[in-house]
Amino acid sequence: MSIRFDPHTILKTQYFFFTGKGGVGKTSTACAAAVTLADAGKRVLLVSTDPASNLQDVFGRELSNQPVAIEGVPNLFVANLDPESAAEAYKKKVVAPYRGVLPDSVIITMEEQLSGACTVEIAAFDEFTTLLTNEQLKSQFDHILFDTAPTGHTLRLLQLPSAWSGFLDESTHGASCLGPLAGLESKKTLYNEAVRTLSDGEMTTLILVTRPEQSPLMEAARASSELRGTGIKNQMLVINGLLLSHSEEDPVSKGFYNRQQRSLEQMPAELQELPSYVIPLAPFNVTGLESLRNLFQSAPLASTEKVTAVEIDRSIPDLGGLINDLEESGIRVIFTMGKGGVGKSTVASAIAVGLAERGHQVHLSTTDPAAHLEYVFGENSDCITLSRIDPKIELERYQAAVIQQNSESLDDEGLAFLEEDLRSPCTEEIAVFRAFADLVEHSEEEIVVIDTAPTGHTLLLLDATQEYHKEIARSSGLIPDSVQHLLPRLRNSKETSVVIVTLAEATPFYEASRLESDLERAGIPTKWWAINQSFAAAGTNDKVLNGRAHAELQWISKVEEISNGHAAIIPWQPDEITGYEQLKALTGKYLKIGKRVNEEK
Repeated sequence: MSIRFDPHTILKTQYFFFTGKGGVGKTSTACAAAVTLADAGKRVLLVSTDPASNLQDVFGRELSNQPVAIEGVPNLFVANLDPESAAEAYKKKVVAPYRGVLPDSVIITMEEQLSGACTVEIAAFDEFTTLLTNEQLKSQFDHILFDTAPTGHTLRLLQLPSAWSGFLDESTHGASCLGPLAGLESKKTLYNEAVRTLSDGEMTTLILVTRPEQSPLMEAARASSELRGTGIKNQMLVINGLLLSHSEEDPVSKGFYNRQQRSLEQMPAELQELPSYVIPLAPFNVTGLESLRNLFQSAPLASTEKVTAVEIDRSIPDLGGLINDLEESGIRVIFTMGKGGVGKSTVASAIAVGLAERGHQVHLSTTDPAAHLEYVFGENSDCITLSRIDPKIELERYQAAVIQQNSESLDDEGLAFLEEDLRSPCTEEIAVFRAFADLVEHSEEEIVVIDTAPTGHTLLLLDATQEYHKEIARSSGLIPDSVQHLLPRLRNSKETSVVIVTLAEATPFYEASRLESDLERAGIPTKWWAINQSFAAAGTNDKVLNGRAHAELQWISKVEEISNGHAAIIPWQPDEITGYEQLKALTGKYLKIGKRVNEEK
């Protein structure tokens, strides 16, 4: 029997980490849990570590690194760990002791070395570990909840205390992008304390949030195993968005229910061992305090609502129309971007298949650390090649290449110094960036479709485009052609196009809107939006699903408006999309079925 998730009786430790695949409802669950605990009289701090945090959308106010009280919820304080502002503060803190002591030229060099994406990651990590170890802060709150980035990024964040502790223990030269040796030494105690807090089951609970779907369950299992290996063993599973009942006569309702049940029956063994709780699927978008307070009691509200048909704008094109436009425009590099869990991998795969079906040679790849492209695609074709940027493989490749390039010019001591520097956790980011540049360079031979990581991680990667020139030059002395060509190629609207993928819901829409603004500032062109997994386009009379369909309408209108009519819509599918033929069908066939449902009413 399923046990409802009830923060009052379940959440006992001081620290909680909510993690899982993008789009599974981590933020909604963390926010609703924080409000519930605060309403019960507990003093609560909720912190987002996601570079693309959505807490401001949920609570309807701007947030910063400093906790602020939430109006309407006494005892609740909320903060966003903004990596950019953290990096700026970190740089000032590191450089300040040397101003007026060292020559200006040395200060300028230090500032340049502290301007890369590596510093951004370290600065955010520095704040994170401080939150875990600050005794004054701990004494102020009964509970501190972390709403984390999607799994891949979070795995890295939670593994970093051990990684940095190990690096500092082994470091003999003090050579790293952290800064002066004195700074390194002061971090050892902090990182060791962070490791101790994370691995103490009396202090920390890891909450693996998942949808009852195969891919998020697989990702939760992987996160569970990897984090257990780092010592974070006090874990629980929360299955969010479970449809408790269904209608046999409604194909969408029946398909949705059956897909969830099949996925739960095939739950990985790692998750079956964990304490497990469920949150019923809510018939509304989770924004604002009222919906947060209703989230854990959503099913009874749904049963009293009257079902009315949903009508959508029939002029909205399907995915086939989007692909036709990309082909006619001669685009060579296509990115799918958006919030985690909106279906970027599926849309990228369908675009690749659509272009291949039109006779083009296509390369489909992913930069997502938690990628499941092979699972979505299933099989290859003569016109499509697949690849994935695997951080571990790229790190090994990059380290070997740099050592080889410098082996003849350095003596044994210099080579040992370089090898130690390359063991820094920062090097992985550089290696991934190099591979990303090489991938884009492929567009000279074939159309390149790139499925990116969730928004925050992708933005950090793109922001790094110029800064990495300096870092690569510092460590290897060479800037390859692919890196030099990258930014001009990304900014050329005749060569590159970004397809923004979203759901017709508040949080994915707001995150996608901010993404589009950031890309515009970076000079990277966007044109199309794809509204994925739409219940409004699919047509359903199920009370819960119909409630979500009605809630979609305002967001479909907003997407049409912001995209100037370049919005394609993809109905929710009764069958999971895997394999070439299903991807091919997604480019047009199923939208007609969705419209016919509405036409028959």
